[in-house]
Amino acid sequence: MRKLRILFLPFFVLLIFSSCGAKRKSTVSGSTKSAIEKPSVGKRANIKQYYSELLNTNPKELNENLYEFIDEWIGSPHRLGGQNKDGIDCSGFVGIIYQQVYHKTLPRSSRDMAEVVKRKYDDQLKEGDLVFFSFGGKTIDHVGIYLHNDKFVHVSTKQGVVISNLKDTWYYKYFTRCGTPQV
Repeated sequence: MRKLRILFLPFFVLLIFSSCGAKRKSTVSGSTKSAIEKPSVGKRANIKQYYSELLNTNPKELNENLYEFIDEWIGSPHRLGGQNKDGIDCSGFVGIIYQQVYHKTLPRSSRDMAEVVKRKYDDQLKEGDLVFFSFGGKTIDHVGIYLHNDKFVHVSTKQGVVISNLKDTWYYKYFTRCGTPQV
């Protein structure tokens, strides 16, 4: 029994320190691939049209400020405690979006953010709601922002800022809570 503990200790430690992201590629529309590529020159001509096609939704349903912000940050690397495009973690990214797009201040950690949401079922999610995950056990250690049609934006430890599918087996397995921030 003691040998099993020794064998599982490094695995457990790895889970604890992977607090802001998943360890595999994100999925879009069920296929494993990088969700979005940065435009080669400047900004996208029509942000709402681009994201409406990616998310399979009507452009009129999209908050243009949110998608302009996301588009500027896509691909920014993960860095625990980071607060800028050179490196950011999941809760820092969500907090900056909420400050700049929604003009609301959220707590700094994903665990504390989970305490200020009005909980709802995943089939009730609306653009801008928060989705929470527990990769390391029972404690919430990851957060993202729901977009449309089961897609959410978050910071992956390997891919940085990316859009993934909430119903992907990997994410759904660790999905623990969702809701609208009440701040």
